[in-house]
Amino acid sequence: MFKFLKNVSREMKKVSWPTGKELRSYTVIVLTTVILIAIFFFIVDFGISQLLELL
Repeated sequence: MFKFLKNVSREMKKVSWPTGKELRSYTVIVLTTVILIAIFFFIVDFGISQLLELL
């Protein structure tokens, strides 16, 4: 178990961590994408609901 944790620690030192500016940029991109996809599915769901009410 200690060998595993030592290897994990060694690998974590190799990780390239984003800067604060990059992290904010990535967060904005993810949130924008999630909001746009949610709006898209809302519109599709609303359209299908309206179509089914007509039938």
